[in-house]
Amino acid sequence: MTGGWVESYPDDVKAIKEAGHDLGNHSENHKNMSQLPDEEKTQELMAVHNKVKELTGVDMQLFRPPYGDYDDKVVLNARENGYYAIQWDVDSLDWKDYGVDNIINTVLNHKNLGNGSIILCHNGAKYTAEALESLITGLKEKGYEIVPVSELIYKDNYHMDVTGRQIQDKK
Repeated sequence: MTGGWVESYPDDVKAIKEAGHDLGNHSENHKNMSQLPDEEKTQELMAVHNKVKELTGVDMQLFRPPYGDYDDKVVLNARENGYYAIQWDVDSLDWKDYGVDNIINTVLNHKNLGNGSIILCHNGAKYTAEALESLITGLKEKGYEIVPVSELIYKDNYHMDVTGRQIQDKK
């Protein structure tokens, strides 16, 4: 969630927490994080962090950089601030507003869809809410289990490849 979203929908932030879902940071102002100096990266992360902590008592640990814009410096800055940088490997393209069927077909037939996939969907896209039930059903019919991102990711000894997938490092 961005800072503006937290401010506009504080009851939704609380409801997401109460429903047992992960709370995730998407920066204060939705900027390209790789273009910012470290101090501003930290400000972007911690402004949202503090708002959510005040509302819910939760210290968030998941950060999805806006636009998927990350580099080693963004990932390291996130880690220094107590965050795991998250990247998707399946884009639903819901933000293009092509319709419910397009979202479902794009995800269920995506070349990267596999065990461990993180699917990008947007809470403000026109057709996403309507597509979710069929999307979830289709994923389950393909044998996938849906779990919170916090249970899916590696937290130590990993790196991300260019598709956004975590790769466990050899010990």
